[in-house]
Amino acid sequence: MPPAKPSIAPLDPADESGVKRERRKQARPGELLDAALDLFVEKGFAATRSEEVAARAGVSKGTLFLYFPSKEELFKAVVRENVSGRFAEWHDEFEAFQGSTPDMVRYCLQVWWDRLGATRASGITKLMISEARNFPELAAFYQREVIRPGNELIRRILQRGIDRGEFKPLDLDYAVYSIIAPMVHLIMMKHSLAPCAPQDYAIDPQRYLQCVADTLLTGICKPAAPAPGRK
Repeated sequence: MPPAKPSIAPLDPADESGVKRERRKQARPGELLDAALDLFVEKGFAATRSEEVAARAGVSKGTLFLYFPSKEELFKAVVRENVSGRFAEWHDEFEAFQGSTPDMVRYCLQVWWDRLGATRASGITKLMISEARNFPELAAFYQREVIRPGNELIRRILQRGIDRGEFKPLDLDYAVYSIIAPMVHLIMMKHSLAPCAPQDYAIDPQRYLQCVADTLLTGICKPAAPAPGRK
């Protein structure tokens, strides 16, 4: 006679409901950050109201403040989730990169576009440029958590090229902006003029980044012609 199969007790509906609530609770901060990112990019920081974020996430305003005590703290969490929290990953990639430094510059531009520029989070840059003067505490936060680490990473890339004899000596305090400025320009176009007049500002990001890299790495001047009689 075959052994009896062990019986499996059905899950108590109350227990199942509790599991669902716990999963929902764990997912809620991410849902709030996602809703906040959408609204901050669409409307800006000043015009976004906390109750709008809560409504878009499907919770009450009180629930929002259980996780984020103020709109400022909510914005900081959005920045950390989408931008500044990624610097550790990018620094690890810098350390592991095996190619030449010119290849690293091209890789840096492409990765920046793929992971930030092409995403909704790129709108945070436009928001900060537009509103930083009115919110000095947030400006200081953004300087500390995004601008300073970003500049330092670009500086390390350029210094690597100098140390390896691939780049000439540079004024690194200012040379970093030769890479950062084109990135910011592309984001600003994406979130300002391009949506309003796409026929006039139809920038192809891939062609743009390729042109930026070529100009940075080879310049725009033709090689000097050899002097007469020289080969």
